Amino acid sequence: MTLADVARKAGLSVSAASMILNGRPDTRLSQDAHDRVHAAASELGYRPNVAARGLKTDKTHTIAFISDVVATTRFASGLIKGALTAAEKAGHVMMVLETGGEPKRETEAIGAVLDRQVDGIVFATMRARELFLPEMAIETPVVMLNATNARFPHAVLPDEYGGGRSAVAVLTDAGFRDGIALLGQSDEKERGLFRSATVAQRVAGIRDAMAENGLTFASESSSWLWEPDEGYEATKKLLARKVRPSAILSMNDRLAFGAYQAALEAGLSIPDDLSIVSFDNDELAAYLRPGLTTVALPHEAMGARAVEMLLNDDPVREALIPMEVVHRDSVLSR
Repeated sequence: MTLADVARKAGLSVSAASMILNGRPDTRLSQDAHDRVHAAASELGYRPNVAARGLKTDKTHTIAFISDVVATTRFASGLIKGALTAAEKAGHVMMVLETGGEPKRETEAIGAVLDRQVDGIVFATMRARELFLPEMAIETPVVMLNATNARFPHAVLPDEYGGGRSAVAVLTDAGFRDGIALLGQSDEKERGLFRSATVAQRVAGIRDAMAENGLTFASESSSWLWEPDEGYEATKKLLARKVRPSAILSMNDRLAFGAYQAALEAGLSIPDDLSIVSFDNDELAAYLRPGLTTVALPHEAMGARAVEMLLNDDPVREALIPMEVVHRDSVLSR
């Protein structure tokens, strides 16, 4: 069915039917005319030719979301959810492509979305890092999400520095002044070859807040992968010391999961014997008993802001999204 068919059935000209279906506010056509056109379009099953409209307006109302493994891992799926919600609100369709971080697939994905003349591209990564993209000509607007790239300065990142300060504040507000252990310290992630800018900011916020309060860590346990088994082993060693820590500041929730298990095996109660505060707000954090107090990664808000920045030609180069503290029951007030 064509626009001419709709206009004929509604008893109006093609231009009048077009203005009504495109939502033109200044048609000066009666409500009855509007009703007849929409009824005719519905009855005939008319769908506008989006490709043809795109040729006229130079807009396809389509954006692309290209990620490494965001779509196939539960941890960062909020990035997609937030982006989808914002795209839908703006009347855009969002294509989601995943590359697994492989350069060849990245090249193919970029070529595919450029061929479809998308209005913009969001490049996203599961873990915040600098993303190296293929040397291809990309003229369409680009926003980096949970990532940075020297060629494309517009980026949306979590405010890790503020998050680090907030984690320390949870403990100091609860009355902790000593006996605090840092779980997951990593020279490589802070300063080495595999440095993560966001991890470095998280640590900087932690260390600055500790210094401002005149505090030092009783111990710092190193970790590379930040997985539960590392948290478990490190916490076992901490709890075997003559002077046990009274609180653990864990660099992420997965390390904290291991710390919970080690405390349980040692016959300790959380938070009565050991308080724990962490980062990320993994969905499992709420199901621990007691629930884990953690500083949340604002993935949905980040995804939404990336799309808004993409479509609104936002002058902001680097948007830092606040990390909220999710208070549960793993920290004892002294």
